[in-house]
Amino acid sequence: MKQTVFLYFLLAGFLLSGCTAFEKKQQVGAAVELNGRYLYHSTLDSLTLGLDSIDSLRVTEQYIRQWAEDLLVYEQGEKRMSGSERTAIENMVDNYKKTLLAQVYERKLIDRNMPKDFADSAVNAVYNQMPDRFQLDESIMKGILLVVPNDAPKLDKLRKQLSEVSLDAIEKYAYQNASGYELFIDKWMTTTHMTNSIPVERAELEAKLKNSNHIEFTDSTKTYILQITEKHMRGEAMPVEYARPQIEKILRNAREVEFMHNERERLYKKAIQDGKIKFYER
Repeated sequence: MKQTVFLYFLLAGFLLSGCTAFEKKQQVGAAVELNGRYLYHSTLDSLTLGLDSIDSLRVTEQYIRQWAEDLLVYEQGEKRMSGSERTAIENMVDNYKKTLLAQVYERKLIDRNMPKDFADSAVNAVYNQMPDRFQLDESIMKGILLVVPNDAPKLDKLRKQLSEVSLDAIEKYAYQNASGYELFIDKWMTTTHMTNSIPVERAELEAKLKNSNHIEFTDSTKTYILQITEKHMRGEAMPVEYARPQIEKILRNAREVEFMHNERERLYKKAIQDGKIKFYER
């Protein structure tokens, strides 16, 4: 806890000290002054853009109070800081800056050099090497969802068309009679997603999905018809295309680690070769 508080004051001091010169430069446009440091109307205006007068006043007052309190605590800490504490903080700020700059540089290198796509063979290799890692937490499905009024015509004919996946006929019926239509025969949907479109609990949908590829729910005005063309149940292995985003993340992370390891090693060897790194005897 003490370390967390100390780091908080460190970063606060770092940020405040970074803007001190600007704050002391001029008071034109200032809204608040505290010990020669200024908070400007332009800053406050950007916080309250689009707010009514009551909310604007509340946000402004809260921000000014927070700004003043942070600055007062910072100044008190600065006054009571010993020489060794100041040196420790300066070292920590310096190390933080070095780390941040290195991270930004590494990210630029990675974004510029890492492949954006991965071959199917690489994806399949990871999928086959880690079968237990790619298990479904909930069922997924492909299919068709139609929402129609309870008195919609020719529902039996529609059910037959759905079982045969007669898309032209289904789309024509949906255009004429449906209040909702979702075609996802080429896209996996989770049971959680489907409960956003159907008034049913996920557990009930999971149970019905296990026993049938044709599911219907009815409320006071509508009938929800779900025709499943493909499904995988909770606890089963994910299909590889569904697991692909996870696998690509694994591959990307591994390649980034290897790339930066090689880059760091290259820089180190080149620095020695160029005489930038020198070793001295004791």
